[in-house]
Amino acid sequence: MAKKEIGSRLIDWIDYRLPIFSSIKHSLVDYPTPRNLNYWWNFGSLAGFFLVLQIITGVVLAMHYNPSAEGAFASIEHIMRNVNYGWLIRYAHMNGASFFFIVVYIHIFRGLYYGSYKSPRELLWWFGLIILLLMMATAFMGYVLPWGQMSFWAATVITNLFSAIPVIGDGIVNWLLGGFAVDDALLKRFYALHYLFPFLIVGFVILHISALHTHGSNNPLGIDSGGPQDSISFHPYYTIKDLFGLSFVLTIFFLVVFYAPDYLGHPDNYIPADSLKTPAHIVPEWYFLPFYGILRAIPDKLGGVVAMVSAIFVLFLLPWLDTSKVKSATFRPIYKKIYWLLVVDVVVLTWVGGNPPEGYFILIGRIATIYYFSHILILMPIIGFLEKPKKLPSSIAGTVLKQKRENVDNNV
Repeated sequence: MAKKEIGSRLIDWIDYRLPIFSSIKHSLVDYPTPRNLNYWWNFGSLAGFFLVLQIITGVVLAMHYNPSAEGAFASIEHIMRNVNYGWLIRYAHMNGASFFFIVVYIHIFRGLYYGSYKSPRELLWWFGLIILLLMMATAFMGYVLPWGQMSFWAATVITNLFSAIPVIGDGIVNWLLGGFAVDDALLKRFYALHYLFPFLIVGFVILHISALHTHGSNNPLGIDSGGPQDSISFHPYYTIKDLFGLSFVLTIFFLVVFYAPDYLGHPDNYIPADSLKTPAHIVPEWYFLPFYGILRAIPDKLGGVVAMVSAIFVLFLLPWLDTSKVKSATFRPIYKKIYWLLVVDVVVLTWVGGNPPEGYFILIGRIATIYYFSHILILMPIIGFLEKPKKLPSSIAGTVLKQKRENVDNNV
């Protein structure tokens, strides 16, 4: 009996009792996908790639890391200098976090543009936002682990924000710290949770994909598939497209890792933590800066914390705040323009968050914060009621074929 036939029969035997192979085949090969997806849909698979990269490099780094206030900084130096290819693993992990956030943020803004949060994909959107929250918690705890100056003082500032909560705030801070100061107990807790959370993210990614496959992918037209003519199998069409996008992103990623590995970091984090020397300007990693800008825009400590947290949680309400029946901004002339104001506003908040809270940065931060919440809570509901969208196409296949004919005529 041929080896191929034996292997096939073994797979069939296992799959009959535990349909894991058929499930994988359905999800990665036969899954019917809208035939008009563009490259903006690559960022979901790119996020999955960087999640796997973070887990693999993180597990290797954990083998050499010493989670103690006395040995943390020295163990990072040991990884960089003495572990074989330790410098590469650490730089890939450090910059992988930044690229993970880049592709996730683009993935979210793509969803905002094409209305991927609307019925019946509300749970899909919610799972994505929960993944973002878990990413933020994981990244913050990971930023503390090198135990450099910026790590120490960022942990001090962020944990003390909980003290703004009336009555129970100080108790929460002491519980987080494991004592009365940022010290060894906090570092050990953050190390344990930083190791655990990526696997929790994997669980929510599985739920995210399950919700996606229940009602299918959204598409640039924002209309549902009308039958087999509107969709194609995921493999090989979109696996090839995803691999092309991955090769492009990896080119940029490795350019950063090999030629500018510290560009997205902070130089103060190469100085050992010192509780007696406060850095001139305490800033978190760049992917927290928009929320940090909102925090500092509010003159009241509790109000700033509430605004910062609300900036994310208000996104959970988008399926109901956006009152338009049309999903894609392609057919919404007013929303299509207003959308880019939100993108610019988030960039401005990022810029403000990275600068000292003084002078005109305070005024710009407050204006940008007001617009952020006004855009979501006021403009989106009003535009949905008042806007007259363009006529939607009758089918995905008809639009694709029409575009192909137009391209052929233009080439001729």
